[in-house]
Amino acid sequence: MDVTMLICLLVLGGVVGFAAGLLGIGGGMLLVPFLTMLFAWQGMPAELVVHAAIATSMTSILFTSVSSVRAHQQRGTIKWNIVWAMAPGIIIGGLFSGGAVFAALSTLWLSLFFALFVGYSGWSMLRNKKPKPSRQMPGVVGTSAAGAGIGFLSGLVGAGGGFLSVPFMVWCNVALHNAVSTSAALGFPIALANSVGYVVSGLNAGESRPGMLGYIYWPALLALVCTSVLTAPLGARMAHRLPVQTLKRVFACLLFALAGYMLFKAWQTFTG
Repeated sequence: MDVTMLICLLVLGGVVGFAAGLLGIGGGMLLVPFLTMLFAWQGMPAELVVHAAIATSMTSILFTSVSSVRAHQQRGTIKWNIVWAMAPGIIIGGLFSGGAVFAALSTLWLSLFFALFVGYSGWSMLRNKKPKPSRQMPGVVGTSAAGAGIGFLSGLVGAGGGFLSVPFMVWCNVALHNAVSTSAALGFPIALANSVGYVVSGLNAGESRPGMLGYIYWPALLALVCTSVLTAPLGARMAHRLPVQTLKRVFACLLFALAGYMLFKAWQTFTG
């Protein structure tokens, strides 16, 4: 890894850590497109670059989520009953996604999948449709089932689940600030389950390239974590100062921009 690459990763880690704390998204939604560009620039094989970006992004959430959760917990805004109810399903869904399905998908399909789900999440947040006042979080079984879906889909796009868990909780009449805080806590089991899966499923794919642990490119991971864990608490504190509508607009605009880039990446793969 050269000095320019290292500087890019340190800056990226700082920005993404702040966004993780601010929006409860784990940072993966921002990391994957930028890591895809950086890894391609460094000459990583085309068939490996998106897989490595997604896996490295997800593993970094193990660290940013802990840093972000500490800041949110100080304000008492995490709904731990939701975290404990979702966690078993999240782990099952994440292991299945990262350990089996992820390796079977090509770069084209992973890019398309990322773009479509991120775009849909941005649209859902931006339209600001009010949930029915009577709607509440489902029971333990329903919440765990939702967690399984969130863990599975998060594993395919390398994100901490905030792009699904925040809209889902808001839809169930959980206040946005509580949803963001709770999503940050959910990022850890999502990242843990999927990271284990990425290592197991990618042992053969990445063994010939230095620095690869399965699909995870650990030199980039270390650089990202160095700065992201420092800026995540800053974003978490800012999240409690901004108005709800501002948070929603920031969240949605980020998701639209990233969805557009990954659609372009899928088109490049298809035409290439």
